[in-house]
Amino acid sequence: MKYNIYISLPQNAKYILDTLHKNGYQAFLTGGCVRDCILGRSPEDWDIATNALPDEIKSLFPKTADTGIRHGTVTVIIGNCKYEVTTFRIDGEYLDFRKPQSVTFTSSVENDLSRRDFTINAIAYNPEEGIVDPFGGIEDIKAGIIRTVGSPDKRFGEDALRMLRAVRFSAQLSFSIDKSTLNSIEKNCRLIEYISAERIRDELTKILLSDNPLCFSLLMDTGLIRYTLPEFEPCFITDQNNPYHAYNVALHTLYSAANIEKDKILRWTMLLHDIGKPGVKTTDSKGIDHFYNHQLLSTRLSKIAMERLKFDKKSMDKILLLIKYHDMQIKTDPKSVRKAMSKIGEDMFENLLKVIEADKKAQNPKLLQKRTEKFTKLWEIYEDIRDKKQCTGLKSLAVCGDDLIALGIKPGKRIKELLEYLLERVIEEPELNKKETLLGLLCQHHGTK
Repeated sequence: MKYNIYISLPQNAKYILDTLHKNGYQAFLTGGCVRDCILGRSPEDWDIATNALPDEIKSLFPKTADTGIRHGTVTVIIGNCKYEVTTFRIDGEYLDFRKPQSVTFTSSVENDLSRRDFTINAIAYNPEEGIVDPFGGIEDIKAGIIRTVGSPDKRFGEDALRMLRAVRFSAQLSFSIDKSTLNSIEKNCRLIEYISAERIRDELTKILLSDNPLCFSLLMDTGLIRYTLPEFEPCFITDQNNPYHAYNVALHTLYSAANIEKDKILRWTMLLHDIGKPGVKTTDSKGIDHFYNHQLLSTRLSKIAMERLKFDKKSMDKILLLIKYHDMQIKTDPKSVRKAMSKIGEDMFENLLKVIEADKKAQNPKLLQKRTEKFTKLWEIYEDIRDKKQCTGLKSLAVCGDDLIALGIKPGKRIKELLEYLLERVIEEPELNKKETLLGLLCQHHGTK
């Protein structure tokens, strides 16, 4: 079927296509950039496929890099921009459920498109020839469907990561997954064990950072959750019969993720903050469920999960800190807010407020108005403390260890104890945070030895 579709190309991508054409080669935009343009989205990358061989591509452009030369990919570098240019190819046998052992170059763009994962990604375009769509990708885009190119069992047997990518595209594009494709994911879900932890983590993150983090439930429906984030699986079957809750643990968690901004630290915090609940659930004589100290088990299980998924230490530390304190009760008075800021750290307190607020918004909707009023007040108090630059940590205390040593106090544990005492006093009374005042307090109440 012919489609009258025009795609506006960035200057550099047009230059690459034109250069290849002028030298007698075919060249097309392919994959996600074509899909995104049809959807009216701005592509992140502009990938090009051509019948020119890698050495021929390299001879036509002044600056290139052999980023995937074994599989026919040359990166053309123009200024600070990089464009992947790949020779039309047919993939050989897949032995590790991830990458082909070999590739064979072909002169046919249709053959090249036939090896792609989903029909919506198997569309090619150039201004001269227009759209090439041998597998009905445009119709699937119009219908909002994720469907594999050819047999889903074959596609997932080649590259098991495609199963997670199907869920990710469903979340990012608000598309449904074709029934046969969904059934095949359920049938082949265990193959995801062959995929590296880093790639699994990255796909899970993209699902979480989408507009539809509730699509995470597709991982449960297909069985993928058991092999990607098993710690979360019990949340789907753990009800919360409690006046403060309206959803089971998993739904509450996913709603809370949707309630917070698209930030990796914050969304992963919301996903993991209650995974300890199934392990501590109790039910009282009135049939009310309780989850005492769930934040401690959530922290422990989250650490296990993130270490397995190869999270970097900096991100992991932030997420674990927020999970540990996500249930902190903060009163709507300046002293309580300063104490909470001191406990969590000045640099993380704003994120903690966001986490607590998103958590409460995903509980019982009938309680939302009263809680919204409380959070409005908490934010006002926090912003006032921040704007006045009131001290809530040792970094902003008006004295330091050297000042105490100058008074004759010996270095060691005593210095830390006295600084913490002064910080407690300043949190109670911010106006005390003056060097002379604090040193006077030490001399008055603790002496100088």
